Amino acid sequence: MYGREVKKLFKCGGPAILPVIHVLDKPQTFRNVSTAIEEGAAGVFLINHDFEPERLLPIIGLTKESFPSLWLGVNFLGVTGKEAFPILGKLEQDGILVDAYWADDARIDESRGADDQSEAQHILDIKSASGWSGIYFGGVAFKKQREVAPQDFGIAAEIAANYMDVVTTSGKATGKQTPTDKVATFRAGVGDNALGIASGVTSENIRMYRDHVDTVLVATGINHTGDFYNIDPLKLRR
Repeated sequence: MYGREVKKLFKCGGPAILPVIHVLDKPQTFRNVSTAIEEGAAGVFLINHDFEPERLLPIIGLTKESFPSLWLGVNFLGVTGKEAFPILGKLEQDGILVDAYWADDARIDESRGADDQSEAQHILDIKSASGWSGIYFGGVAFKKQREVAPQDFGIAAEIAANYMDVVTTSGKATGKQTPTDKVATFRAGVGDNALGIASGVTSENIRMYRDHVDTVLVATGINHTGDFYNIDPLKLRR
């Protein structure tokens, strides 16, 4: 997927801002979705940070039913597309289209060639067989996953662009700013393909990234201070 296609999809000049909601229950989810919509976010991601993926499924369905025009992505924490895509395909067969899936680890191996990515290719094969038609955000050199040496960021990004729609990277941990040189290296690696970042972005530093990335997945930077679960509308607006 090209970066220009992302901008066309979301009708935005800069990067699409996609709040990440750490789901607790239906009322908390709906409250934060409403805030994101009111403040003009391009869409939202829901993530099951505190429970197993199966408990997130009913909330996904209820959210799509209650906000039918919402662009909705999900992250099933701790699993790859191998487990997620069949679930997403079944949801779509049941009339619940999840617009995007974000995996923390897209299983790219920078030590192998672009045509020798057996795990990443297997995940793509499962995606194709699942019938799910959404956008795949894949984590590469991502927080809390296998560490990738900085000198390998470029080749990892270049390889990854063949196996996902939006190559997505991050800083070292939740809330930790993604180094600008890492973002620049990833941009060079993916070329015109879509690039996202997913940690440490705030209203104060967004200008450092806006010319280099196509999507920003953000939670800590827009939540109330000390609150892991609820969006501060003023921070998101800024």
